[in-house]
Amino acid sequence: MEKLLQGLREFQENYIPDRQELLKQLAKGQTPRVLFIGCSDSRVDPTIITQSEIGDLFVIRNAGNIIPPYEATNGGEGATIEYALEALDIEQVIVCGHSQCGAMKGLLQIGDLEDKMPLVYHWLHHTEGTRKLVEDNYGHLEKKEKLNMLVAQNVLTQIDNLQTYPSVRSRLHVGTLSIHGWIYELETAQILAYDEESNAFLPPHSKIHPDRGAAKVLKLGGLSRSLNPTVRPGAGAPSVALPTFSEPAQPHWPGANRLSPEQAARIYRGAGV
Repeated sequence: MEKLLQGLREFQENYIPDRQELLKQLAKGQTPRVLFIGCSDSRVDPTIITQSEIGDLFVIRNAGNIIPPYEATNGGEGATIEYALEALDIEQVIVCGHSQCGAMKGLLQIGDLEDKMPLVYHWLHHTEGTRKLVEDNYGHLEKKEKLNMLVAQNVLTQIDNLQTYPSVRSRLHVGTLSIHGWIYELETAQILAYDEESNAFLPPHSKIHPDRGAAKVLKLGGLSRSLNPTVRPGAGAPSVALPTFSEPAQPHWPGANRLSPEQAARIYRGAGV
């Protein structure tokens, strides 16, 4: 607690004096530019990893960055999504998973949770589609590889779940909403973003600065292939191949890949841009 109180003092003494005008504007109302849906994991702070200012992000955080399908639960996620779009007119949504996710580890052993953590057990059923896809097609994988698979596929599952919300569907239909899938790597503090065109998770700045996009990639392979770590030339670190499907891993949403470089830069700043 003493550390928190010290941080509060530093905030009041060092942060506030330089931002008086911003605080005056925020006191009149908020105009966040992005709805950020992330995990409650203490190592994944959306404001810090994107270097955003107060008022930039509207945030949902929970175990496993999960969005239950519309009317599947009375939790606050649905109400927050609806408010973000209807009241705040947010046009960009980011669903961010992360490596070594405890919720995804729990998904690997879902049956063991029913007695020990019954609330977590029931919560993880909102991403049952992720678990079944991986278990049915990649049950032979080693635990670490399977966890990487779950993390990536869970991001796509939650994007699918988002599209069951009326406010989301309406805006996707007319192209006024874009949804982005991210993976935050705890080991390197790097972001990978799902790219629909290449069906892979890529460094987000590769869309803005193509010459900087070769550092790392989570490439989607074929269902008939096994999942094996690969090393990209010059990368110096392994990248994990993830599965593709006979159909796209997620449905097309209007406007998802129509950002201007300026818009993309604003969304992705702090993630290597």
